[in-house]
Amino acid sequence: MGPSAVRVAGLQARLEALGHQVQDGGNIAVEIAEMQSMGEQDAKYLHAITETCAREAQQVMETLAAGQTPVVLGGDHSIAVGTVSGVAEFYRRKKEKIGLIWIDAHADINTPQTSPSGNVHGMPVAALTGLGPDELKNIFGWSPKVAPENVVLIGVRDIDATEKENIRRAGITEVYTMRDIDERGMRTVMEEALRAAGRGTAGYHISLDMDWIDPEDAPGVGTPVRGGATYREAHLAMEIIADDGRMLSFELVEVNPVIDEHNRTADLAVELTSSAFGKKIL
Repeated sequence: MGPSAVRVAGLQARLEALGHQVQDGGNIAVEIAEMQSMGEQDAKYLHAITETCAREAQQVMETLAAGQTPVVLGGDHSIAVGTVSGVAEFYRRKKEKIGLIWIDAHADINTPQTSPSGNVHGMPVAALTGLGPDELKNIFGWSPKVAPENVVLIGVRDIDATEKENIRRAGITEVYTMRDIDERGMRTVMEEALRAAGRGTAGYHISLDMDWIDPEDAPGVGTPVRGGATYREAHLAMEIIADDGRMLSFELVEVNPVIDEHNRTADLAVELTSSAFGKKIL
């Protein structure tokens, strides 16, 4: 329902108004949870999610091979494993690396061994940096998909105690909490983040979880956390990404229309995507 809400909010028309040629690739086939075995409690629906991510990764690769920029809509954040795996595999075949900028209220770096809920949407960064779960991290048969020095977490403010150790285990050093943004400003944080993600890489993938933004502006998300980025801070971050010009792919997740207010969160998602693809005030 999230991707449908973003489509209804006019994403394609807004991007086309900026001069982009846009082709809607349709939906990735996703199994219905109620028709699947949950599997192990510490990684619920892992097999079905991995199969979905593998299908998505293949379509992302095909999109890049056609000379297009993938824009992936979710859904929960587990889809990032498919998106990043596809981008990483495409550039690996060209003997290049990619960076990852993870913009989210959460670190999403739990493993089945550390997760308090067993929800795989809390594990994608762990999978992409090689911590696990094994089935998910080994799409295309290799891991990690992104080197730790090219992974940047931005805007985190709700991190499980076990995730703090996982961040250290993964070797991720570029972590900007909301306090960093408060104290140092969005421009400084974004400029440092883009340098880290872009160092020695072909460019970077942007993974934007709408719960990064304060619930006052983005109420329609699955796991809202107070104290997020403001409306203008979020736009500034996307505008700085557009100015930098090294974005390889873009992903937007966690629009939940069931709990949204008059599609406000989907409307904001369209606005932010437009800013990331070059929309300016003047």
